[in-house]
Amino acid sequence: MSPQAYHPSRALLSLGEEFYDAVAPASFPETVLRFRNDRAAAQIGLATLAGEKWLRHLARFKPLPGTLPGPLAMRYHGHQFRSYSPDLGDGRGFTFAQMRDQAGRLMDLGTKGSGQTPWSRFGDGRLTLKGGVREVLATEMLEALNVPTSRTLSLVETGEGLDRGDEPSPTRSAVLVRLSHSHVRIGTFQRLAYFRDEENMRRLVAYSLSELFGERSDDPVRLLELIVGCTATLASRYMAAGFVHGVLNSDNINVTGESFDYGPWRFAPTWDPAFTAAYFDASGLYAFGRQPEAIHWNVMQLAASLRLIAESDRLIEQLESFASRFQPALADAVLWRMGVLPRDPERDRALARAVERALRATKAPLDQFFFDVFGGDLPASYGEAWQEVRGALSSYPSRKGRDHPYWSGQPCSMLIDEVEAIWAPIAAADDWSSFCGKVAAVRAMGDALS
Repeated sequence: MSPQAYHPSRALLSLGEEFYDAVAPASFPETVLRFRNDRAAAQIGLATLAGEKWLRHLARFKPLPGTLPGPLAMRYHGHQFRSYSPDLGDGRGFTFAQMRDQAGRLMDLGTKGSGQTPWSRFGDGRLTLKGGVREVLATEMLEALNVPTSRTLSLVETGEGLDRGDEPSPTRSAVLVRLSHSHVRIGTFQRLAYFRDEENMRRLVAYSLSELFGERSDDPVRLLELIVGCTATLASRYMAAGFVHGVLNSDNINVTGESFDYGPWRFAPTWDPAFTAAYFDASGLYAFGRQPEAIHWNVMQLAASLRLIAESDRLIEQLESFASRFQPALADAVLWRMGVLPRDPERDRALARAVERALRATKAPLDQFFFDVFGGDLPASYGEAWQEVRGALSSYPSRKGRDHPYWSGQPCSMLIDEVEAIWAPIAAADDWSSFCGKVAAVRAMGDALS
């Protein structure tokens, strides 16, 4: 496929100044390119942006032609671990450009680590290089595993020493650019409900339906219906991928159902519902098995916000459909990762439930199981506990064969020990070979799966 032509947009400006604050980017001592996503750049018309031009626009944030005139820090509220906070907003990032991708979707270029904003509170507005490396690895792995996610477009080291309490300091700094379908969050709606701002709530609903979902409507119930669907899909894909986001607060849930903003994420080694990613999640609120519940709870807060301009009964009807959308989406996600084609909804859900039961009972490594079973043929080494899965699988046709070179090796994982091992040579000797090798391996897996 040939690279996309550049199609800039200024759609965000139509919301008006009540939604954002114009800010200035930080001035960095250095700008050293550490990661550039050429595949993503080609899809938004930036394939020819290279060298100093790349750094000028994606590290020093000089405006790209025809798009936003300057960086905008978005305003929002949100529940953080179920406690409401009205003091939120983009504190170390901003949106600085919009454009259309190959499918005609509106895409935002947003940052992480680009400096202080009015919402920084006591933060320095910066990002550690290790945090940037971790976000690249998360987004690459999730994209390969068919999880809707923001993509890391660029990672630039910025030459500052940062003091952090949770890692050796001073540590290296970076600025990251993420590509996402939207940075409109559930918390964006919560802020307007908090201020009882009906006019801007209607404006945000119309913007979201038109620009993010391509619908000519201003019906808040229809918007909730769409968001229930895409967030249920996100929850199902998290589970099939074995991914734990770690901080599923309502300011971290994008209304287009794309995962984004990666902090203490981890991939679960086994199907363990109690597995957590964040050391500070003592209650397991956002544990692996509770993520669908957490996402649904956040969508409930969206519905509560939309009551400002919509009837409660109609909103509740859409909310109650979350489970009926999640279950078939989970079956589809599990079957996709097993490399088989769906047959009928009831049998597909039964197979997915059987897989989950066997994974929990045997504590089999997740990535190894999905590697071994891909194409629908479960090896004989999987014993008695897998008989139900083996029997159900026998009638499922393969979605794709195992002729890709990836299947001749070992499964590609992204467990925490390997993430630390990838970072260690970068920290010790500025050796990026393990990082580059891992990105290549993840992409090979994505090619084999897709």
